[in-house]
Order: sequence, then C-alpha cells, then structure tokens
Amino acid sequence: MVGGGRYRYEATTLEGFVQQLAVCYLKNRYWFYVLGEIPAWKDPGPIDDKILARYAVDQSKWAKARAWKRGIAKVQYLRYGTTYVLLATQGEHAFFEGERANIRDARERPIKFYGYSIGYKDGHPHVRIATSQYKELAEAFLSVALTTRVEVLSARLQSLPFEPYGPVKLQLRRLLRRVNEIRRAAGLPRVVPEILRTRRRTVSPFAPIRDEPQLGYGQGSTSVRTPSLIEG
Repeated sequence: MVGGGRYRYEATTLEGFVQQLAVCYLKNRYWFYVLGEIPAWKDPGPIDDKILARYAVDQSKWAKARAWKRGIAKVQYLRYGTTYVLLATQGEHAFFEGERANIRDARERPIKFYGYSIGYKDGHPHVRIATSQYKELAEAFLSVALTTRVEVLSARLQSLPFEPYGPVKLQLRRLLRRVNEIRRAAGLPRVVPEILRTRRRTVSPFAPIRDEPQLGYGQGSTSVRTPSLIEG
C-alpha cells in the first residue's frame, strides 16, 4: 500500500513484513524501534497518516540520505494488519523524544512478531522462531512422535508458517532430529530431512493481493497456533 501517495508501508503478507523488516530495514541499521498495535475496531488509515506526519516519515530516500549526512536519523514505518513497527537509525530525530519510553534496540531485544524473533546479531539480521513458540512446537511434535503416521508428521512439518531463514532452518532441523530419535528407538520409520524447506521465498512486500491478508494465526498476535497433530 502507499501512504501519502508515495510512501509504501503496508505489507500485504506476513512473509513480506518479515522480509522488509529484516532484509531492508535491520540490515541497513534501523535498529531502534517501537512495536505497536492498532485496536481492531479502529480504521488504521488515520493512525498511519498521523505517525507518518508526526515523524516526517513520508520522505524520499534521497531526502533522508541528505538529512542523515547532517546527523539526522532516518525513520521508517511498516504495518501488517493491525501491527506496526516504527524504526530509526542512529542520529537526532523527534522519534527519540516522542517515543522515548517505548524505544527498544533490535540488537538487544529482537522484535517478536507472529511467532518470529527478528533482531540483529553478529553484523547481520537474525530471524528465528521465538523461544516460547519453538518450545510449544517442540512439545507438540514430540508428544505425538510415536502415535502419528510418518506421512502426517511430514505434512505438519512442511506446513509450518515460518520462512527458512538460516536460524529457522537450524531450529527445525534440531526439532526433526529429536522427533526421529524417538521414532528410531521405537523402530518406527523416520521423517526424512528433505521434507523441510531450505530456500526462502522472495516476495514483493507491498504487492496487492486478490484476497485479504491471511491473519489466521490471530490478528495482532505475536505468536502462531501450534497445528493440530492428531492423526487423521
């Protein structure tokens, strides 16, 4: 979507939001952020406009670059559904005064969003499944590792809604190893590692879509529901 006729800020998919946040913003040192939630009963448009105007977000990248050379921080705004994040680079800006009580540093406190933990670590963006979400997934899969057919376990693992960023791949491989250790001890067939996705989909974060954004994991929620693992 386009704010102020030019500035694009509304991601049309969850994958697009995470990609824009990590690959475009955190990668380019937008480390300081405020994560907010717009009440479901409110029209987000006027709130978007208010934030864009208050912090002069709706500027060309050239104008921001010139201001940055003068020591003024660059600011970005991104929203998916009812959840938004306002980000800034280092420098002087009204953002740091107006949002002082709520500002966090992604290098120290990753952004928790729909089950993801999105931060900046060792010189690059770091996208993983949030610890609490991963524990929930592990408990769900391990509890049915002996009672669920291998085909069902494979399908459930394939359907997990997490893009395979590097840390995510490591987490899911670790989970799969634990599942297979339990099954191997019981003489059951293992889930083959090839069922896990290894290549991340590159999406257009602001591309229009025909259907409404799929907020099926709880609009505005910071976690996803663990899929049912009951054998069908």
